[in-house]
Amino acid sequence: MGDHNAKGQEFEKMAEKKLGGWGLFGNKHEDAAELYEKAANSYKLAKSWDEAGAAYMKLAECYAKLDSKHEAAAAYAEAGHAYKKTTPKEAVSCLEQCVNNFLEIGRLNMAARYCKEIAEICETEQNLEQAIVWFDKAADLFQSEEVTTSANQCRLKVAQFAAQLEQ
Repeated sequence: MGDHNAKGQEFEKMAEKKLGGWGLFGNKHEDAAELYEKAANSYKLAKSWDEAGAAYMKLAECYAKLDSKHEAAAAYAEAGHAYKKTTPKEAVSCLEQCVNNFLEIGRLNMAARYCKEIAEICETEQNLEQAIVWFDKAADLFQSEEVTTSANQCRLKVAQFAAQLEQ
């Protein structure tokens, strides 16, 4: 386990060195992105979830600089999944950025899936008001993509939590 952590740190140092240097050949953000991905994967193998999440966030920033919104969204999602194991609040923040990226590029179905995931995290954390907001947003997005079954499941959750909160 320890060697995976050390590998992750090494890849991260290499990525930061790439970003700090002059990019004469190739694109320094592409090169750094590759290294951050290797770092994140090493951290995941070491079960260092916070470090993995941070590496995925840096990866997302590289993709954002490259104007690669889909890859950035995927990296934010991975960061969210890593943070979900330790820091649910941070996971929600990452997944929100993921949703925003998918909305920008018109991937409404993907955005809906991650809205639902955020809602489920809020539900687990007993934050029912926020769960209602995210399930509602997911339902709207699913409905706009004509994924009626998922939309109905989300609306059912909204109704359930609204009843629990006596709204």
